[in-house]
Amino acid sequence: MTLSPARRFLIAIGGLCTLLAAGTAGYIAIEGMTPLDALYMSVITLSTVGFREVQPLDSAGKIFTIFLIISGVGTAVYLLTAAAELVVEGQLREFLGATAMQRKIHQLEGHVIVCGFGRFGRVVTEELLRHKVPVVVVDPEPALKEDIERLGVLHLSASALEDQVLEDAGVGAARALVAATGSDADNVYIVLSAREKNASLKIHARGESEGGLRRLRLAGADQVVSAYQRGGMRIASTILRPTVVDFLELAQPGRGDEIDLEEIRVEERSQAVGRTIEVIERDNQKLRIIALKHGNEPILIIPGQAIVVRSGDHLVAIGDRASLRRLAEAVSD
Repeated sequence: MTLSPARRFLIAIGGLCTLLAAGTAGYIAIEGMTPLDALYMSVITLSTVGFREVQPLDSAGKIFTIFLIISGVGTAVYLLTAAAELVVEGQLREFLGATAMQRKIHQLEGHVIVCGFGRFGRVVTEELLRHKVPVVVVDPEPALKEDIERLGVLHLSASALEDQVLEDAGVGAARALVAATGSDADNVYIVLSAREKNASLKIHARGESEGGLRRLRLAGADQVVSAYQRGGMRIASTILRPTVVDFLELAQPGRGDEIDLEEIRVEERSQAVGRTIEVIERDNQKLRIIALKHGNEPILIIPGQAIVVRSGDHLVAIGDRASLRRLAEAVSD
């Protein structure tokens, strides 16, 4: 397998650091030098600057130094060659940028990983960014890199089929992953790999065929979606129930001009804890709570007015934006 200039550059840096550590340990063991003197001797030997030794060397020390010089010169030549390739091929800036990107990704927690930046993945990414959810896009296609960078989203130009890539994307600290490639087989593999690395991860996957949807569920996806089926059903619903569809479009989360649909989590110290649905709706006249979910219990549609809200509950409410905002502030206090 041919290594890229960036990979050869990293290997050379690693080799040089290894030689430096070995040289330091060798001078301590052979010549009895202090760690600082041994490190100094290793640096001037590997760099071949010709400075005087910190102390006269015995025969064993001289032989060790000869081997250290030979090894160091070879590694230095390899390092310079790899660095020159990076510059000549215009990959140095890309390499440094990728390193900085990787540091930012490693600092994330609770982000969403989107594997695949086709039309489906793009819509998911843009919607999450619009709601200020941190996203990491993984896609190996060079032609899409400019579009991804234009969004200002953290990304990896690599295939999510490689185990290390999901690790680099921070799968262990992510809140969710979207397998959005155009291949059912690839999405199944991504789901299996992600589930193995993070058992509590919420995984959403795109599927095209009935067999693909079934296998995605078996692989561990929490939700599977067929874009074609959803699109076809929406068109059919528009024909059969146009008013209902118009209402759903109006209440689409984050997009309604007059009303909105929102999910709100009730925090432990919230004012809403211990209150009934009736009281909460009375305090917020222009909204209605249409669903409630507590822990792993099934979601309750149109909860009764006497139901008491508990800490950790998820409320789904519909209403005008101002009322929803007031409710969100109340349950998060």
